[in-house]
Amino acid sequence: MNVTILGAGGWGTALARLLCLAHHKVTVWGHNPLQLEEMRQTGYNTRYLPGIQLPIGWNMDSDLARAISGAECVVVAVPSKAFREVTSCLAHFEGVVVSVTKGIEYDSGLTMCGILRTTSPRSTPVALSGPTLALEVARDMPSAIVAACDDPSVAQIVQQLFHRPTFRVYTSSDLTGVELGGALKNVIAIAAGMCDGLGFGDNSKAALITRGIVEIRRLGVACGANPETFAGLSGLGDLTVTCFSSLSRNRGLGERIAKGEKLADIIASTVTVAEGYPTARSAHQLASKLRVATPIIHEVHAMLYEGKNVAQALRDLTSRDSKAED
Repeated sequence: MNVTILGAGGWGTALARLLCLAHHKVTVWGHNPLQLEEMRQTGYNTRYLPGIQLPIGWNMDSDLARAISGAECVVVAVPSKAFREVTSCLAHFEGVVVSVTKGIEYDSGLTMCGILRTTSPRSTPVALSGPTLALEVARDMPSAIVAACDDPSVAQIVQQLFHRPTFRVYTSSDLTGVELGGALKNVIAIAAGMCDGLGFGDNSKAALITRGIVEIRRLGVACGANPETFAGLSGLGDLTVTCFSSLSRNRGLGERIAKGEKLADIIASTVTVAEGYPTARSAHQLASKLRVATPIIHEVHAMLYEGKNVAQALRDLTSRDSKAED
């Protein structure tokens, strides 16, 4: 199959490598021609996947229109803030568009596939999401992920496209649940990083993750998702790896904030901004609109956007009235 990957970051490159090794014809688009030329000359994406040798035989192009010409499937792996702008080029595309970006648009409250329905109305959107850190996938470590689509037959096409011995792909028809699980877990992971930065133990993080998945499920169900989805790979699975892994940008962001670093300094020193940062704002707005209680998300938003002190946020979170577990 002719596949175009939009985005030459870590995840886009890892998936391009996976597809190339499966003998698909792959084109990678990136907005930075100098980075693409470096990848072409060295055979490495040193900025995002250090030490991973890239396959030969794939195309790299900084011209967006040319990159998608002739594609049967387009994979969108750009940051959520650029998602609408980049996918506007797909207005006439009639194939399958796979979003591997995890986020919620602030102004509209739409997930990435929701955006695709407006920017690429002739295509069929699919979300590919799960506990899959790019560097581990690129190292061929066993991983599992979910391809979600309203049309089960299209989900199966994407499953067959990406499935490899070390990359197991499941399918789901709950597109909303899979996307929200992937987006909202990044906000909880920032809180998990704060636990690490404050020197808390495993008890604290286990409690946070357990209550975090409750909030994710609660908000997801309010948006029409299947509650069982959040117990799967795109829910609990993705939440777990993002909260614990040293490779997690979201967990790392929370840890640095809890250790006293300024948010502006962290953002300025980071190659790619952790998706949990913009998603905290979108999730807080969505929960407020739907009148869904999300105390962890609320406190993370307050710390990131209202300048609330970490210690005060912790006190406010743990001193809430007692209740039955839900």
